[in-house]
Amino acid sequence: MEKFQELFSAYQNGTLPSDHGYIVSVFYHNNSTYTRYEVISFNNVKDIYITDEGLVFQAEGKKLYVMVEPAGWPNSHIEPAYRTDAERIPYRKRDLLDYTTRRQDHVYIGKEPVVTYTSFTVLKSIGQDISYVFYDHGDIRETILEFFRLSLWKQARVPQGDARKVTEEINQVFSRIVVSPEF
Repeated sequence: MEKFQELFSAYQNGTLPSDHGYIVSVFYHNNSTYTRYEVISFNNVKDIYITDEGLVFQAEGKKLYVMVEPAGWPNSHIEPAYRTDAERIPYRKRDLLDYTTRRQDHVYIGKEPVVTYTSFTVLKSIGQDISYVFYDHGDIRETILEFFRLSLWKQARVPQGDARKVTEEINQVFSRIVVSPEF
């Protein structure tokens, strides 16, 4: 079986996990390497249905956000929580780990997850944005971290050595997003 699959294809095929699943959504900026990642850990799915906005999960979940901001970004002075929808993540800078690459790009990682108690929506993919569901075959953490390393390096254009270091930082926070059955 596959380690991950495009989310909306998995929904149409009926292969979404109902317990202990992970979704990674990637949102690319049209004209730069500005990239937002949303990692969702979910459990106890009661229902999944599609709307005009996207796929709604009635489930408990925890979300972690990662953002790549290129050097010289014109809105870098604005808190990430107050930016436009295409640039927003729900954190202030004091709530983020800030990794500066050797090219002076910033990679921000949420220190703590955002908790959703009843439901969450994964937005429909528009343009090159995409969402994946990851299947737990015992190595899900390694699979997601390797996905991050490659995506940061190849799509977000973070230098390869820095992408490895950022992935290590994400690994430090990863255990906080795991949704246990007692959640």
